[in-house]
Amino acid sequence: MNTNDKKVIYWLLTGCLLIFIMVVVGGITRLTHSGLSISNYKLISGTIPPMNDVEWEKAFDLYKQYPEYQKLNNQFTLQDFKDIYFWEWLHRVIGRFIGLVFLIPFLYFVITKKLSKATVKKAVVLLALGAFQGFLGWYMVKSGLVDRPDVSHYRLAAHLTTAFITFAYTFWVALDLMFPHKKEVHIAFRNLIRFTLAIVLLQIIYGAFVAGLDAGFIHNHWPMMSEGKFMHQTVYIEQTPLYKNFIEGKSGVQFVHRILAYVVVILILLIWKKSKKLNLTMYQSKGINIVLIVLAVQILLGIFTILLQVPVWLGVAHQVGAFFLLSAMTFLMHRFSK
Repeated sequence: MNTNDKKVIYWLLTGCLLIFIMVVVGGITRLTHSGLSISNYKLISGTIPPMNDVEWEKAFDLYKQYPEYQKLNNQFTLQDFKDIYFWEWLHRVIGRFIGLVFLIPFLYFVITKKLSKATVKKAVVLLALGAFQGFLGWYMVKSGLVDRPDVSHYRLAAHLTTAFITFAYTFWVALDLMFPHKKEVHIAFRNLIRFTLAIVLLQIIYGAFVAGLDAGFIHNHWPMMSEGKFMHQTVYIEQTPLYKNFIEGKSGVQFVHRILAYVVVILILLIWKKSKKLNLTMYQSKGINIVLIVLAVQILLGIFTILLQVPVWLGVAHQVGAFFLLSAMTFLMHRFSK
């Protein structure tokens, strides 16, 4: 690692940490059904929450104009509203803070010529991803302010997946600086890791579908989806044509999420088995071991999340587990790609 890149690496890893915090708070926001509590978007003034009773009443009156209050929460008191407002406000404030943490140091590093041309290009991609993520957040909330009191699970998945991809790319850029020297690459093994990472991302998308449709509150058994029945016998036909059940039906989406979990397990075990035939470096070996440990923890979190019918803390922990699994897979792919 070039010592001149240390500040840049710390900057990128700080961004990774903040994105992680953002994802955690976003998970809490979703599981506490807080995401539609702030129905307008003000980039600057929206940073300051209501500061007195008059401002709180005004914010509450605005919330009352939209479907979530009218169809679901019309029994809410002002204190109930304050509780859900907090998480959405915090989520948005962290998002603004992340934007500043990425933009201001980037400008400083460019002016002081601390970044190579290649790193500048990568940082511009990061800034574009961050801006796009902010747009998707607004676009997601907008979907819950029209007719139905919930956001589109497609837009939720896009918002969450972009956050994960932004983190993974930020981490990758930091790894490029931490491990600047290229080495011989085992093409077939690297491609297996790439394919597995793609399936992990698909699984994350389906995890967002499960969250967006509240699909974790049904089929609360394991290993079968319902007691005494095979998984495929349990899937409810909720949509027509048939394929819609696996992208819009609660039962079908949970079924796919479970199947993908088994696919991820098989692929990672295959990576572990094939790695035994390779002459691994220390970091490659550690990467595989970390992936196996995180996978085991994530499996347990997923099982207990279903069995206990998605308590908030466990739902957030499961989302965090997905975050760490993506992190470990990103590190592993980097060690077998560079």
